[in-house]
Formats: sequence, C-alpha cells, structure tokens
Amino acid sequence: MTQTYQLFIDGQWRPASDGATLPATNPYDQSVHAYIAVATADDVDAAVGAARRAYDTVWSRTTPGERAKLLNKVADLLDADADRMALLETTDNGKVIRETHNQMGYAARIFRYYSGWADKMHGDVVPLDQKDTLEMTMRVPYGVIGAITAWNSPIAILTNTLPAALAAGNCVILKPSEHASTTTLEIARMVEKAGFPAGVVSVVTGEAETGRALTSHPGVDKISFTGSPGVGRAIASAAGANLKPLTMELGGKSPNIVFDDADFDRALIGALAGIFGATGQTCIAGSRLLVQRGIYDRMVEGLAARAKQIRMGDPRLPETEMGTAANEPQFNRILSFVDAAKGDGARLITGGGRALGPGLEKGFFIEPTIFADVRNDMKVAAEEIFGPVLSIIPFSDEEEAVAIANDTPYGLASGVWSESISRCMRMTRAINSGVVWVNTYRVAAPQAPFGGMKDSGYGRVRGEAGILEFTQTKSVFIDFSGDRRDPFSMKF
Repeated sequence: MTQTYQLFIDGQWRPASDGATLPATNPYDQSVHAYIAVATADDVDAAVGAARRAYDTVWSRTTPGERAKLLNKVADLLDADADRMALLETTDNGKVIRETHNQMGYAARIFRYYSGWADKMHGDVVPLDQKDTLEMTMRVPYGVIGAITAWNSPIAILTNTLPAALAAGNCVILKPSEHASTTTLEIARMVEKAGFPAGVVSVVTGEAETGRALTSHPGVDKISFTGSPGVGRAIASAAGANLKPLTMELGGKSPNIVFDDADFDRALIGALAGIFGATGQTCIAGSRLLVQRGIYDRMVEGLAARAKQIRMGDPRLPETEMGTAANEPQFNRILSFVDAAKGDGARLITGGGRALGPGLEKGFFIEPTIFADVRNDMKVAAEEIFGPVLSIIPFSDEEEAVAIANDTPYGLASGVWSESISRCMRMTRAINSGVVWVNTYRVAAPQAPFGGMKDSGYGRVRGEAGILEFTQTKSVFIDFSGDRRDPFSMKF
C-alpha cells in the first residue's frame, strides 16, 4: 500500500490545509511509492507560530542536559532503524544502499556529537579598562530556525542543521526537497517518539511556494539553506527584506588536482570517488580533474578503463556501485551538459548518454562520462552539473594548477594529490575553497567544520563552528562601583 505522509506541525500530524499532495517517485523504476502533503502559506504560518510558542514557553527553559538526552534518544532510534531508513532514502532518490546505510549511521553520530555540545556553550568574563565594571558574554539561541534541505542526501544534510540548532536551544522548521521528503518525515516520527515538546521540530513539505513562505516569514529568526546559488540568491533577498541571518551551502565545481609525483593508484581511486560516488550528485563532487602533463595520458586511460567497469543497477542491491539520477528534471539537465560538452569540442573518452542494459530500462541511469582535453572556460567545466560527468584538464606546474583551480565562482571543496608535503602545504594555502583534501577525497566527520567560499555560500556546519552558527553573543555589563554617574555622558 502506498503511504501518504502528512505535515508535522505543533506535535501533530495533519494534512495540508487545502488537502493537496504530490507523488514521491522512485527514480529506479518510476513507480510512485508515497504521497507527500503540500503545505500552504497558512500551514507554514501555523508551524512558525507553534515554534514560537514552544520556544517562549518550553524550549528556552529546558536545561542543556535535557536537550542532550533528547538528542541521544533520536540517535538511538536512527541506529535501530538504519536499515529501513536507508532503503527508504534509496527508494526516494536512487542513491546506492551502500552509501545511504552509512549515512544513517553517520547521522546518528552527529546527533550524539551535538548532544555533547549542549552543556558546553560557555560564555566569557571579559577584562575591561573600567575597574568597577564586570562584563560577561553568553551564547544564546536565535529562537526559530527555518531549514531548507536538498534532495541528494536528505538525512546527511538535515543533520548538518537540526541537531546543532536544537542543542543550542532553537526550535526548527524543516522543509525538505519535494523530490526527497520521506526520510525527513520519518525523522519527525523519531523526534515525536523521543519526547521532544510539541512545536520544537516541525516539518512542512511541498514545492517552491512552501519554501518561499518559510524563508520570507517574519517570524523566522534565522534561515539555513542547502541548494543552488540561484535559489540561494532568492532566499538571501527574502531574508534581507526581513533582516534575517543566513547559513548557506550552495554547491561547487571542485578541482581535484593530481601531480606527477602522486601515488597514481590512490589518486585514480580518489578521482573515481570524487565524481562517480553518489552518481556525482554531491556538492563536493570533484568534477574538474586537473592532471599534470607527465601522467595525463596514463590517468585518462586508467579512468576510462575503470569507469567502464562501474556496476550500475538496482540501487537497493549492495553490489550496485552507481545508482540513478535522483529525478527526471535532473536526468535531463545532466544530459544537456553532456551535449554542450560535445558541442564545445571536449574529447569524449567514455560514456556520454543514457545507460542501457538489463535492469536499467526504466531508471534515470546515465553512463559514467569522461571528457578529456577540457578547457576551464567550457560550460562542462564552468557550471555545476551535479551528475556523473568528469572534465579532465591538463596543467604544467603548481602556478597553472592554482590558476585553473581558482578560476571559478565556486569555492566549496578541492583535492591535492602529491607525495611532497611542501607542495601540499603550498597548495592548501593557495586554493580558495572551504575544504581541501590531501591524498584523499570525499571525507567528512562530525567534528570537522564544512562550508564554502564565494558562490558556494557562507557559514559553517558541523564541528564547533556548526553550533556557533545557531547562537548569538549577548554582552552583560555589571557596575559594582555604587557611584552615581553623569547621566549625560556615556561611560567608557
């Protein structure tokens, strides 16, 4: 039986106020596996009102220890239900089960990590010039957070925001992508089961109109967004009208740089992981592979041979290495970039079209695609594709590699492959990106901050930086002199 998911508002499951729903489609066989409520502006308003009441009357009065216990309960529920949650996410967006299952365990780790931060948000006592005045700072929550997540890794992206915001003492309204909402709604069930007070966490599902209602709502105190730069600019405009702060992760066009002296076999695996892991549908995809000329031909040949061996098929099977594009619009968009690369004169090495074969007939499968001799000004190298399409670009020396790497409006992630520690240190300083991986690629940890530069957004998630994003600094001055002061002159 196909399940129908309702909205989760003020601790209750309810249909959209106008009864509207949208289908959740499995990109592997294009079957409808669920229906999702489409929240109206009135529904969003109800969620914001519930969050404000919960914050003012209950959540702002909880102790850090109480918040930590609740976060740990969600982590336990995630671990216990990891198999089902992984299968549901794979069904929703076509990502292979070997990754979605790992992501569920990773999500539980992040909930536990931030449960440990809940009682460690210390302020400071600040020494002043005035001998008779004490100044203290404290970290305080914003209040109500609106968080919009993306379809490529719904739970991983959700856990970049939700546990940190809750640990800091905020209430959160989640709006997942209309292309992958079901696991976020299942997280709401876990929040409910864990015993969070009503209104502390709400989920409003729907399309762009729902997101606009949330991001433009004057009752939201801060917005967290993961998605494209175009939508990010629109959200920033709406937030600016209400003077609301933002944390935004907006994608990338990441350079993965391989020098002649790199461990070749490791670098080849890193290049494959960087672009074909998660079907290339990841903000950190190493979609621009920069290879030094001394090993350029060898790398092109090695990648072509390995890409042809990638096992595609039912993403629910553990042996499948690469799944589908997550939805039909994205499938068509990826293929349009492939056509543009061919038209611009990039040399197609392998792939270049829809993947065909047994078990692939109904799915949005795209062949692992590699273009060589790409120029950095070609569309395939300049714009984020979000798919399994690799551009290989030759370079001669460090100076040229840095110039190519930084010649992009994005600045999210990058990779450097070399056995020279001196070279690696020079490159990590010179590359303009929020993350640099050295002799590895596509690695994350709850403790490590993550975020971008330039058009890749601003603010950080995970680590200490991630929880600080959801707090503000309050200063408290205490005059203990007992003196009467001049009321017409500010005391300095």
